[in-house]
This record gives sequence, C-alpha cells and structure tokens, in this order.
Amino acid sequence: MKIAILDDHQDAVRELECFGLLDDHDVKVFNNSIRGAGQLVARLTPFDAIVLIRERTELSRALLSRLPNLKLISQTGKVSGHIDVAAATGLGIAIAEGVGSPVAPAELAWALIMAAQRKIVPYAANLKGGLWQTVSTSQPFNTLGTVLRGRTLGIWSYGKIGKLVAGYGRAFGMDVMVWGGDASRAAAVADGYRAAPSREAFFEEADVLTLHLRLADATRGIVTAEDLARMKPDALFVNTSRAELVEDGALESALRAGKPGAAALDVFTSEPLPEDSPLLRMPQVLATPHLGYVERDSYELYFRHAFQNLVDFTNGNCKTILNPDYVQHVKAL
Repeated sequence: MKIAILDDHQDAVRELECFGLLDDHDVKVFNNSIRGAGQLVARLTPFDAIVLIRERTELSRALLSRLPNLKLISQTGKVSGHIDVAAATGLGIAIAEGVGSPVAPAELAWALIMAAQRKIVPYAANLKGGLWQTVSTSQPFNTLGTVLRGRTLGIWSYGKIGKLVAGYGRAFGMDVMVWGGDASRAAAVADGYRAAPSREAFFEEADVLTLHLRLADATRGIVTAEDLARMKPDALFVNTSRAELVEDGALESALRAGKPGAAALDVFTSEPLPEDSPLLRMPQVLATPHLGYVERDSYELYFRHAFQNLVDFTNGNCKTILNPDYVQHVKAL
C-alpha cells in the first residue's frame, strides 16, 4: 500500500522500533502540516492509507470525497471528532482505531503544575540572562512560587488521567477535590478523595484546578467565564485536555481580570499556536506545544498499534475497524 504519515513535526516516527512493521509498504512521512483543502487533496490523492497523529489533521467530508484512492485511515489512539466518520463510511473508507495510555498526559499535567507553582521556567530563563532569583523584570509579576502541600487540588472528571493526577496530588499532601458526573464523584469518594459540594464551590475552593474531560458536544465550552471568575486570584488553571472545553475567549479575559492568577496550558483552539497569540504574551501563562502524548513510550504504543492495524487490514483481518459498515460502500476494483 501507499501510506502517508501526517504531521510528524519532529521527524520522530522513522526512528521508532515499530516503523519496521511497514517495511513491505511504500511510506511517505510528512513533517510539515498544511490546512488548506486544496493542498491536502494534492498531497493525499496518491495514497491508499493515511496514518494520523492524534487530531493534528482534520478529515472532513469535503476532503475525503476528493480522495478516490483512500481505503484506510489508521488512527493513533481514538477518534475524537476530527474525522467525519459518516462520510468515510459512505465513501467506503475504513477507519482503524488504536489504543492510548493515560500515563504521559497525566505526568505532563503534573509537570506543568509543579513548574507553574514554583515558576521554574521564568526563573531558569532569567538565570541564563544573568538575573538571579528573578521571575520577571516587571514587578507585579516578580512573585514567589508556592508549594503544593496543604493546598486544594481540584480535578474535573475522575477518569483514567484524573485518577493518576489525584494520586500525585495525594502523594504531595494536597487536599484532592473532584467534580464531574455522579459516577465520577462517587468513584473519587470511594478512593478516599472528596467530591466538591457544588460546581460553584469547586471553582471557589481550588488552589490548582485541572481539567481531564473528553471533548464532546455536551462538554464544549463547559467552563464558562462565570466559572473562572469564581477562582481565587492566586489560583492556577490547568488544561491539558482540550482548549474547546473552555468558553471561547473566557480564559484570556479571566486572566486579564486576575482571576485565576495563572494558567498552565498544553492545548489551544488553533494548533500550532500562532506566534501572535495573546496567551504567549501573558507572563502568568505557562504554555507548552501539546506535549501530553508526545514522548517516546507513548509514540511506540500509539504507532505500533496504528501500523499493526495497517498490516492486518492489508491481510484482511483487522479487528479494530470503527466503522464496519464501510464495506457496504466499497467500490468494486
């Protein structure tokens, strides 16, 4: 098969052990991302299969309908709204889903919390510029960091990632408070944590508040400007899940208003994040370029399954097809 691997920004995929699974195929790895439909059509038309790195490229109906050779989309991890599944099915294109792990994103969330609370990044950057124990040359932002012990960690959603983060919080001596659905809060209480008495109290009490929700129609924009306005002026807001969970523009406005006092972000509504983004000009924001799953062990896991799905598909025995009804629409060769 002719296979395209998209959006490998670091040219890392060819160095993975699992890349050898594709030795019998014609593989092209693209290191730069493009967004224009016409450009994507020109790039992808020759290929029988596409491997996606999470949600870095959106495959819409308009795009898929212009790719007559495409037979398979092999997804690293799970599909989460970036592929028009109905369109792919109707066009006879199979979608193979992979697997993921909560470990790397949970560790990244905790690393951001630690770095933001102790202001490690600006301290380190200023040290290289000859400034000792200086967070900022602007006095309002040249503040001390804080420890985590004794402070309240608010976690919205107690799923696989949320559970790991809660464990980290417990290990650091934090008061762990969970908000979410009834089942989520009940599971947290069963594990010895406390459920927030209300949504209002969740935002009001948290010293560090971190989101670990899935993005769906019901959760899009679920964090509102009113929610953020309830946070403490020295609280930290953390989002390593999806930027679209927050009402559009609400976080930027809240940070300018001083509640919450800081944010640590790994996800953005536009990725790669434009250089002129207001978030990058805010000294109270720690921003990383969507690194939650971007580390070697996760890549080996994600791509090994994605590549094995490709091999199995060519052999006629792929068992991870998300849309088995695609076969009803496959054109006769």
